[in-house]
Amino acid sequence: MNPAAPDLSQLTGLRSGKPTFYPQYRGAAERLERVVHALELISRALVRTVEGPETLICAVAEAARAHLSARWVVFALTDGMLPDAGPRRLVLGPDATPFLVDNVEGPPLPEEVVRCLDDIRSGTVERDPIVDGHHAFVPIVLGGGVAGAIAAWTPEHRTLDATDRAVLSILASQTAVALQNSALYQRGQLLLERAEEAYREANRAAADLQSRNAELEATLRELERTQRQLGAAHRHQALDEERHRIARELHDSVTQAVLSAGMQIEVCRSDIPDSERSERLDLAKELTRRAVEQLRSAIYALNHPSDADRSSLPEMLEQLRVAHTPGELDIVIRVGGTPVELSGDVEHALLRIAGEALFNAVVHANATRAVLRLTYGPESVLLSVADDGDGDPARIRVMLRLAAGSDLDGRHRGLANMQARAHEFGGRLEVRRARIGGVRVAVRIPVPKNAPQDTDAARTGEQS
Repeated sequence: MNPAAPDLSQLTGLRSGKPTFYPQYRGAAERLERVVHALELISRALVRTVEGPETLICAVAEAARAHLSARWVVFALTDGMLPDAGPRRLVLGPDATPFLVDNVEGPPLPEEVVRCLDDIRSGTVERDPIVDGHHAFVPIVLGGGVAGAIAAWTPEHRTLDATDRAVLSILASQTAVALQNSALYQRGQLLLERAEEAYREANRAAADLQSRNAELEATLRELERTQRQLGAAHRHQALDEERHRIARELHDSVTQAVLSAGMQIEVCRSDIPDSERSERLDLAKELTRRAVEQLRSAIYALNHPSDADRSSLPEMLEQLRVAHTPGELDIVIRVGGTPVELSGDVEHALLRIAGEALFNAVVHANATRAVLRLTYGPESVLLSVADDGDGDPARIRVMLRLAAGSDLDGRHRGLANMQARAHEFGGRLEVRRARIGGVRVAVRIPVPKNAPQDTDAARTGEQS
């Protein structure tokens, strides 16, 4: 052994005397270095998964080009596979120049590149990798099917071998997984953004709902306060109506009897024969007794309203004669038309109106004769009282308007009562000049449709 010759084992770390071992070792070391470099490129490409499918695909194509020193690199996906991935076709030319495959205005691609793109897109490719000299074709397999492929063409000085095939297979398989993960990540990010937006919208809706709830609570409180005020107003209105009704009943019944008794007593104070004075005092006593009875009757009626056992309206008008002295007012009652059955409230109102009109004829108009006419029609009933007194219809109409608007001291309450009773049942009150010289007071009240006819009342009216 020549001591000056270099020791091969010291240079390689291996003890072998085969003359071909060192070249093989260097070849293996170069391949290993290329594999390590390729894996580093692959890892750098795959870590960009979270940046989206487009960035990932560009990084994978660049990793394949850098490892193979390729002139052309094709990355394409089969139609219908990985629909969320994009771009679906990418070509890197010399010097890593990207080509817009779908842009017809760009520079033309080599025929073999175009043919390869069409085959991958249509899915007419083999599942086994093909590495032949200066061309490599590795399918991207996902879920048992071909999702796409990576193809490359190398220059003359770069020959592909089994190591390149293994590297491209690793790159293709990991790319399929990375694309799927990227799509899931992007979908998750989209769902997260939607969830965050929904959360923000829910917070806004909750705040708006809280504001509306506060407004609703304030509205409810205001409504409760308004309801309390409305209830109090209704109670006051009911009390006022009841008070007015009681006052009207007392005025139209008891007051007339008391005033009539007072008139008789006033006549007794004048110079009249003793016999007539005795008669008038007896009449005043009778009117006073009747006033007490009417007061008791009014109180009973207010506590026990009932329409049972009541007389007909013509009969009650006949009974109204006793409230006036025959010598002071001659009353004629006439009933016309076919009587119909009226409600007790309507008959009571008509009776009170007639009594007030007759009382006014005696007290205020100095009348000696009155005609009370009750006429039944198909749609209404008409009650009129005409006298021969000295009353002025125009003046009475003025007093009626004043009494209805501002009768503060109770004067002319009878006129207002007559008008109120008529309006209460949808009727109207009219004051005009009577044919017999005085005032004619008439009230017309509608009759409900299909009201039954009162044949007994008709016979009573005809007899009157």
